[in-house]
Amino acid sequence: MSTTTNTDLRQPTDTDDVIGRARADMLEPGHSLLQRLVATDSRVAPAIARLSLGLVILPHALQKTLGWFGGPGFSGAYEAFRTTMHIPGPLAFLAIFAELAGSIGLILGVLTRVSAVAVIAVMLGAIGIVHLPNGFFMNWSGLQAGEGFEYHLLAIALGIVCLLEGGGRVSVDRALMRWRPANGGSVSPVLMER
Repeated sequence: MSTTTNTDLRQPTDTDDVIGRARADMLEPGHSLLQRLVATDSRVAPAIARLSLGLVILPHALQKTLGWFGGPGFSGAYEAFRTTMHIPGPLAFLAIFAELAGSIGLILGVLTRVSAVAVIAVMLGAIGIVHLPNGFFMNWSGLQAGEGFEYHLLAIALGIVCLLEGGGRVSVDRALMRWRPANGGSVSPVLMER
């Protein structure tokens, strides 16, 4: 009696969803970590989530790194993180760098999942260290002591979409995913059929 696995039964024309995309082969165990990180398809929704999050976070990162848009610049942000928020120097540097690299990575769709994790981590840190005591709502009326965390929850939700779905259409990840080593490891690239 022979044992047959699900992968033995799959045909090249089999699909995993109602709109005709086969996704199972993107995450099979034989693929490298890089291939699993860049795995995505050509859908528009993940691209919208990725670009929206990246474009909204980038100005905040530029405030902290270059002093644009009325921001303090790197030295001012770094000192505020260390003295006012009591964040250790290496973590303060990492938070500033993660916000900048994560937003640029999301806009370009480069290692979208890693970029999304960076932005999610920054947003969770902002909630935990600064915004949680101020409650849920933003400070539209100026009556609170500071801003609430509703904005951060939206950013986290978009980040989770990017983490789960990848970069989507028009991303560097998508371009990288379309090329994979032939025969599970040969150097020559073979264009995937998606």
